[in-house]
Amino acid sequence: MSTLAADYQPVRVEAELDEPLSRWLWAVKWLLLVPHHIMLTVLGIGFLLATVLAFPVIFFTGRYPRRLFGFTTGVLRWVWRVAYYSYGALATDRYPPFTLRDVPDYPARLYIDRPEHLPRGPRLLLSRLRALPELLLLVLVGLVFRLVWWIGGLSAILALVALTILVLSSPAAALLRTGRYPRSQFRGLLALNRWVLQILAYLFFLTDALPPLRPERAGRSAGRSAGRLWNRFHHRHPPVVTAR
Repeated sequence: MSTLAADYQPVRVEAELDEPLSRWLWAVKWLLLVPHHIMLTVLGIGFLLATVLAFPVIFFTGRYPRRLFGFTTGVLRWVWRVAYYSYGALATDRYPPFTLRDVPDYPARLYIDRPEHLPRGPRLLLSRLRALPELLLLVLVGLVFRLVWWIGGLSAILALVALTILVLSSPAAALLRTGRYPRSQFRGLLALNRWVLQILAYLFFLTDALPPLRPERAGRSAGRSAGRLWNRFHHRHPPVVTAR
């Protein structure tokens, strides 16, 4: 089992490449996830309502209500597990659990520390403008996907071509041919998913830590941070050797 975990304080996204993976299960995951999509539609509405309820409290006090924070964080955690199982990564065949809570033994995990203080008043809204470049980049990516979808919808042939390109460029093609997940794609997809989750956490007031503009830089800075923490801990606590 290959593990790739990155600490981006205070947002931590962890993932394990859960091998072995099925050669064909990816083709029907969209159908298996119908119950999750129904639940996430309801939870998505609840997520927006919780954010609306939390906003005036944050605006005047600089604190995110604890229960609402637990709910919104749980929704993002649920989304991350479903994306990791499905076409956001295809890196596990273990069916995602139906829960907002953390599942420590699931291959995809998300942890967000509740901020002690957030900007208050107009500074709260002004601080979100710092994420404008990241938001514009996300919108651009969305528009590109929408354009491809629209072009593919012009005819069945173009739709088939678009679907073929998508399948061949995703880990599904490697799984189908070899039964192995390409490590380079795993790192790239994990970096992209991590970056998107960090931006969502920032835009919805779950953290005041702005992620880097490029996804791969988020992973690298996280890796350096984790390395420094490990070196510091290792220096303070040398290993103990026990002789029998």
